[in-house]
Amino acid sequence: MTSPTSLWRNRNYMLLWSGQVVSTLGSSASQIVYPLLILALTSSPAAAGIAASVRALPYLLFSLPVGALVDRWNRRRVMIWADVGRALAVASLPAALAFHALSLAQIYAVCFVEGTLFVFFNLAEVATLSKVVPVAQFPQATAQNEAAFGAANILGPSLGAALFQAIGRGAPFVANAISFVASAASVALLRGDLQPAEQAPRRKLSVEITEGLRWMWNAPLVRTMAFLTGGLNLVGAATPLIVIVIGKHLGATAAQIGVIFSIEAVGGVIGSIIGGTIQRRFSFPQVILSAVWINAALFALYGAASNVLVLGLIASLICTVGPIYNVVQFSYRLALIPNELQGRVNSAFRLLAFGFNPIGAALSGWLLEYAGTGAAVAAFTLCCLGLALVANLNRHVRQARSFKQLASVPEPD
Repeated sequence: MTSPTSLWRNRNYMLLWSGQVVSTLGSSASQIVYPLLILALTSSPAAAGIAASVRALPYLLFSLPVGALVDRWNRRRVMIWADVGRALAVASLPAALAFHALSLAQIYAVCFVEGTLFVFFNLAEVATLSKVVPVAQFPQATAQNEAAFGAANILGPSLGAALFQAIGRGAPFVANAISFVASAASVALLRGDLQPAEQAPRRKLSVEITEGLRWMWNAPLVRTMAFLTGGLNLVGAATPLIVIVIGKHLGATAAQIGVIFSIEAVGGVIGSIIGGTIQRRFSFPQVILSAVWINAALFALYGAASNVLVLGLIASLICTVGPIYNVVQFSYRLALIPNELQGRVNSAFRLLAFGFNPIGAALSGWLLEYAGTGAAVAAFTLCCLGLALVANLNRHVRQARSFKQLASVPEPD
């Protein structure tokens, strides 16, 4: 039996991968600028939190129908048009800034449009990945994706903050718009059929949505990981604004805050690099349970950050844990779900995994403005501890099979 072609020689994977690296670089450059821009305009953490919440809201609203539509529609076209739409939406911000016409309402509108089109792109991309990469290479592909995106996230925040401070407030958004165009071009160059090998006859959209929900609900480990990931992402959605506000309290400039997020991203790269090795050496329960407990312990340290460097190091340590968790749970889930159900089941999973993000983002802004940084850190630390305890008590997590034993069927009760 011949071994699979190296991912570095897999043309379709490399096109998909390289396009997303460029897009991630642009997105991370602009992502840090949204709160910086809103804080500069309004001095309100709550307003910045609302923007992050609005950007995350589309997953809660649209992930289920979009997942079913992605399984029906041409995945390549979905990704291309989603990128084009995001490029146009983001480009409207520097245009408005140039004419001194930017409003908070427009920022919120762009956040919502960008978030909605991300749902379309992301679900189509995940389904496409399972067509261009063999099952045996899912962990390697996931680890390489995490490492590359982590590297982009190292450069992105510093690049965005530097562009914001040195050139102008609209510059990071111009860079992001260009990155979406590059991503669309890479998707357009993909070869072959990206659709499932066998497609069932079209039925009512509600029936297909229900099918994805039912599959996930009947796979108890996948269901549990969706809720656990959702809780962790709630905290993750709250974290950037907490770090920015703590950094400002410590006297950091916009450029220094960009450096903090770049230091944080170094941890993400390290976690991505060692994620595959950790998955091979340790069991699924060992990795997942260790990750959630370590995450809870580290998050509490935000309250003790005494200077910008310490703040960056704490963020970096937390960010090291995230990719390890993601490599394990994502590759495990991707191997379990049949290809013809990828869009529907992943949309159901991500409804729970990302559906709490708007709550975390909005709650962080409210706590920071009306209760202070100490209360915000304490509240989200308690959330992390609760998630770790729930994971530790769940038998489906504790008794999960090894990756080699996986089959594309639901986990038994």
